Amino acid sequence: MSDTIFRFPAPGADAITTDLAGWVKTEGHPTMRYWVQHSSADGSVISGTWEATPGTWHATYQSYEFVHLIEGEIIITPDGGAPVTVRPGDAFAVEPTFKGTWQVTKPVRKHFCIKLK
Repeated sequence: MSDTIFRFPAPGADAITTDLAGWVKTEGHPTMRYWVQHSSADGSVISGTWEATPGTWHATYQSYEFVHLIEGEIIITPDGGAPVTVRPGDAFAVEPTFKGTWQVTKPVRKHFCIKLK
């Protein structure tokens, strides 16, 4: 493979299982695990795979994120805004100013790409 193209491998056994900074469980007992599978040469962008079980978190973002949902269903509701339901095959972006809930209604697997500050 080229040194300028990275193909994601299947996630391994080395998952991170702590909740993301700024994410607080608000309903149920959801769990998450994720793998940072690639970082840009300058460290300003990370990408990988994230999985979660049903339940709800209130999330406060500090970085831009692009998501491609592979499995599951999420209802994302910005504080004071309308809910957005995303399903397998959907791609979406979350701005670093987002604050609101992520309600995982079916077990989720997504690929993510985050632009760090």
